[in-house]
Amino acid sequence: MKRAALYLRVSKNEQTIDNQRLELERVAAARGWKIVSVFKDEGISGAFGRGVRSQYDAMLKKGVQAQHDVVMAWDISRLSRSLSDLVQTLEELHACGIDLYLHQQAIDTTTPAGKAMFQMCGVFAEFERGILSERVKAGLNRAKAEGKVLGRPTKLVNIKDLLNAKASGKTIRQLATEYKVSVGKIHNLLKQNRLSE
Repeated sequence: MKRAALYLRVSKNEQTIDNQRLELERVAAARGWKIVSVFKDEGISGAFGRGVRSQYDAMLKKGVQAQHDVVMAWDISRLSRSLSDLVQTLEELHACGIDLYLHQQAIDTTTPAGKAMFQMCGVFAEFERGILSERVKAGLNRAKAEGKVLGRPTKLVNIKDLLNAKASGKTIRQLATEYKVSVGKIHNLLKQNRLSE
């Protein structure tokens, strides 16, 4: 009986992993696989690697320790949106003798065709992410061209009051707290004042 590890991930906290979990549990039962571990990364983008996704990292480490035989995920984008990361994950899993099951793509990496399909799906996941990124950039450029101001609204700070508060002995951090701006903003305002003197 194969020991299965489920890897479940959603990008936003308001999303749920329950649909993924229920379907993967059903598949595992139908194939006679025993679920021995469930790894959940909730509210984390697939664009991030192991350093940010602690459960993804834990799942791979448990694989190295031979604690499961197959990793099951809802689809390829749950694992990663980067082709190089996907290929590295596949190589790491197979080096440890671990198979990969991806439900949506019906990929089973125990076969050469499954390995090829896995890599092809990774290409499309990266392509889709690139298109999304280009759309966001185009939208920002259009907004700029229309004269819209992007980013946080700037907070006006009276420079005379700031200089008086600084002269009274307040620290940069105290000034930032008092004026409700960043420490960097206080440094920049003081620097600009020195340059204009």
